Amino acid sequence: MKYLTLAETYRDLQATSKRLEMRDILVDLFRGTEPRLMGRVVYLTQGTLGPDWEGLQLGLGEKLVSRAIALTAGISDDDLEALVHREGDLGLATEAAFASKGPKQVQLFQESLTVDRVFESLTQVARVEGSGSTEKRIRLLQQLLMDADPLSARYIVRTVVGKLRLGIADMTILEALEKAFLWAEDEERVMGSDKVVEAIYNVHPDMGAIALAVANEGAEGLAGFGIEVGVPVRSMLAERLGSTPEILEKMGGRCAFEYKYDGMRIQAHVGPGGVHLFSRRMETITSQFPDVVQAMESAFAGHEAIMEFEAVVHNPETGELLPFQEVSHRRGRVHGLAESVEDYPLVLFAFDLLYLDGEELLLQEFQLRREALESLLGKAGEGPIRPSTLRWVEDPEGGDDFFLEAISAGCEGIIAKAVGEGSHYRAGARGWQWIKYKRDYQAGMTDTVDLVVVGTYAGAGKRTGFYGALLMASVNQEEGTLESVCKLGTGFKDEELAALHERLSPTVLKEAPGNLRSGLQPDFHVQPELVLEVLGAEVTLSPVHRCAYGHLRPQTGLAIRFPRMVRLRDDKGPEEATTSSEIEDMYRRQLKRAD
Repeated sequence: MKYLTLAETYRDLQATSKRLEMRDILVDLFRGTEPRLMGRVVYLTQGTLGPDWEGLQLGLGEKLVSRAIALTAGISDDDLEALVHREGDLGLATEAAFASKGPKQVQLFQESLTVDRVFESLTQVARVEGSGSTEKRIRLLQQLLMDADPLSARYIVRTVVGKLRLGIADMTILEALEKAFLWAEDEERVMGSDKVVEAIYNVHPDMGAIALAVANEGAEGLAGFGIEVGVPVRSMLAERLGSTPEILEKMGGRCAFEYKYDGMRIQAHVGPGGVHLFSRRMETITSQFPDVVQAMESAFAGHEAIMEFEAVVHNPETGELLPFQEVSHRRGRVHGLAESVEDYPLVLFAFDLLYLDGEELLLQEFQLRREALESLLGKAGEGPIRPSTLRWVEDPEGGDDFFLEAISAGCEGIIAKAVGEGSHYRAGARGWQWIKYKRDYQAGMTDTVDLVVVGTYAGAGKRTGFYGALLMASVNQEEGTLESVCKLGTGFKDEELAALHERLSPTVLKEAPGNLRSGLQPDFHVQPELVLEVLGAEVTLSPVHRCAYGHLRPQTGLAIRFPRMVRLRDDKGPEEATTSSEIEDMYRRQLKRAD
């Protein structure tokens, strides 16, 4: 299969913002792909070379990639920089350079640029290490670009720098796989096929492996997938409400209230292959927490288990729990790791058990999972690994008492969890089985929400040279889109503004992402990657923002009034941001309280 076929598909995907059109473009691609290539085609379409948890990262620096482009196209660095400025994107600049001059060196016998060759070459580029690795990467990339047509060169470069920019969500790819290989010939869903690929992906998030299996064997190919030690399960997510009576009414009068710790959510896999730790974004973080690995190996020797816990920094002298910012110091450390372990000691509050010694627990009721967790922990509550604090609640007064107890213990609030029939672990999904109730929710609509940065505005006055405000968006899960909900310009310290400018500048786009819905035009659109926690005064109707657009009033959306930044959420990806339906629910509750 020629890589150009893939590049032409990417071009077509960028030409539309309609999710169903994107899905059907992918269906045509998948049906026309040799089954043996399906894994590689899907990985490349995700902009990766494998699942996130394998840790094989491209994302090479643009300076290094620019050197390879300039050498191959036979232009100067300054000329390439001028093209980038004109086109607004390194990929488009590469395409323009190749279209106008062509590669400087033309080989007598050029190799065909196939999907296999591109995938294998990029894998080589990503794996190069050690002395002289920079020059080796440039040579490998040059060899690939030598045989690239202008359009293929655009997408190879975008893949290498980690900015493919197709505007498609993972769920769109999964649905395309279902339609391509599981639906009937008349394009109708076969009974039982609806979201079956998504269900498999939620417990085994390796889209390339799933695509390869379903392309070769259809539905039968999915039988080999399930929960597996060493492969992260996608995290279950929570809805939110603002009072214990609302929670109890939603959950049928009885539920479990659990401390909502202000820490870092980690999924731990323990087995014969050792301990593997994953972030909520399914990144492998084992090397960053040697103390956690040691504690897990000691506590669970002889067991195979998958559990979730909240890692919270504490003061060992006083027992005081410290806020999230403290545990974030442990992320991404290479140097000074031993010192950070000593400076930021952790307590691990285990709150769910998904797998134990050969038995999948996801479909068991919450109470049974909790009993299994407590039995496994045994007396570990006296050490660094402890069960989360939990209470069974049947009345609002008892719930309020527990909520205040959680706040006084240094927590953000509580997580309410459904009990009884249907209270299984819903991997990768939101639902009213888990409900957040945080301290902020007591004060009207001053709720914290996690929003995606989708645009920036140039600063003026003391902010000249930085960004003065950010355009923020919520996630519409049903449509796979991002919907603007506020313009954020307060809550930043000077050093935070400088850091945001440095971080966002390389992600500036020439045009808006295809899946963005907004009535505002920022000075610059950016790749929707960064999530910020935002505190707002209230949710209001808005004629310009597109959150829940038309749901409450024609040609009207919702906006967060008086927003200010609380903190960065590097532990969350855009897919985990607050949904538009959650913000709509906040607005409806606000109206209800006003009545």
